[in-house]
Amino acid sequence: MTPFFAQEQLTRAELLADDPWWLILLKAVVILLIGPILTIFLIVWERKAVGRMQNRPGPNRVGPGGYLQSLADAVKLPFKEQIIPDTADRKVYFLAPVVAVVPSLIALAAIPFGPQVSIFGQQTVLQLVDLPVGVLVILACSSVGVYGIVLAGWSSGSPYPLLGGLRSAAQVISYEIAMGLSIVAVVLYAQSLSTGDIVNAQAHGWYFYLTIPSFVIYLISMVGETNRAPFDLPEAESELVGGFHTEYSSMKFAMFFLAEYVNMVIVSAFCTTLFLGGWMFPFVGLDSPLNKGWLPLIWFTVKLFALLFGFIWLRGTLPRFRYDQFMKLGWKVLVPANLVWIVVVVAFRAVRQSGGLSTGQIVIGVVIVAVVAIAVALLVPDRRPPQEEGVPITGGGYPLPPLDLSVPQVPDRGAAKRKRRRAVETAEPAQVGSSDGNI
Repeated sequence: MTPFFAQEQLTRAELLADDPWWLILLKAVVILLIGPILTIFLIVWERKAVGRMQNRPGPNRVGPGGYLQSLADAVKLPFKEQIIPDTADRKVYFLAPVVAVVPSLIALAAIPFGPQVSIFGQQTVLQLVDLPVGVLVILACSSVGVYGIVLAGWSSGSPYPLLGGLRSAAQVISYEIAMGLSIVAVVLYAQSLSTGDIVNAQAHGWYFYLTIPSFVIYLISMVGETNRAPFDLPEAESELVGGFHTEYSSMKFAMFFLAEYVNMVIVSAFCTTLFLGGWMFPFVGLDSPLNKGWLPLIWFTVKLFALLFGFIWLRGTLPRFRYDQFMKLGWKVLVPANLVWIVVVVAFRAVRQSGGLSTGQIVIGVVIVAVVAIAVALLVPDRRPPQEEGVPITGGGYPLPPLDLSVPQVPDRGAAKRKRRRAVETAEPAQVGSSDGNI
């Protein structure tokens, strides 16, 4: 058996290759359970946190303090009646929830949760697989699940789910591009697509402040990627009844619910790996005791829950975007900003490697260019043509009803009856008596 001091010199891939079958099975089971367990916790946490933000109680009936509400929902949903529309494509209708859930459960396999540890005497790392293209695998798994939403909307045979599915397809194309481009700067700095190598490369500096634009764009894109408020356009209860899952009930609806929360966990864990140093404690090196053993799993969990709380905070704070605003943000802001930032990063690295300028000079130059660009954008006059008389006013290209529209007055049939009753109630008693006497 290889001595411990020799095993410490092995790479993550070599340690994972030496894992026995029972350890691989144990890791796989834990990976599959992380999503459902965190979903049960997140549902209660979100309802209580949003209730506290909005000055109202959250769930407080089931269990101590209402903390067993998620378990009650998990028991209730399988026993609810399953209603399948007559116009539904049954095969795709049943397949769509599976497509939404399965990729989200397996994406965590490439996430490094910690360094080298000992599990039942076996030296290994807290990761199931360390692929040379682990970043692309996680990105693909987080995006494929959204196609379950597209299939669900199309197969339901109803117009409102179909609109939700179409919105989801456009959302995937828009924000998947922005998310993928935000990772380019990290890959350029780390010189690797392996998630384990990216974490190790952040030993001398986390990428969330070395690549601030990429970090901000990724945070926005991951909210759009997971269909969470204020980007929950595929659901949009106010205009689509319930969106893509309108015709789903019982366990099929629960699977979409599970997929949404598991995707939140995936993109948050991915963000922790790419920008927040993964399992490393801040401001200490890899040789520090804080980055040894099982302690890094705690640091990873703290960072993960901080990002998950961001999802909850946004849902309790911001209203839903209008669809044209949502698409404009993706295509006209995030994607162009990403492309410009990638060019800046490439130029920065090329100049730095050539030794022509110092890091401080390059940073000052980038800041000056950014300030000039912002100033030019603010000083450019608005060249929209003035509104001509007689031309109907529109809201940003969207037609509005006529401003002189008058609602026709509907005759009130009960007005005369109420008027007679009011006259009798307000009449003086003497007058009423004289009237009775005359009769």
